[in-house]
Amino acid sequence: MPPLLIEISGWLPAIIFPAATLIQLLAILRSRSTHGVSWSTWMLFGVANISVYIYTEKYLAVQTIVGFLGTALLDSVIAGLALKGRATQTID
Repeated sequence: MPPLLIEISGWLPAIIFPAATLIQLLAILRSRSTHGVSWSTWMLFGVANISVYIYTEKYLAVQTIVGFLGTALLDSVIAGLALKGRATQTID
């Protein structure tokens, strides 16, 4: 496989995963609501990102740190906000 394609393939998840997660986080912050946000789903995403980080064995590569560990951190923030929102919701 060409080295440039491999390099691009490493950077795409490092950009897309945190960007997609950041979109959800910004939507929560703007709406000030976690309605419809599943805390367990986002926590599982976080666990999966940490697992893929370990699996790749590229512990010092910027792409894996940002793409997987950075995203896992954002996933945890979203899960925490969803849990907090769930705790403060009233049942109608």
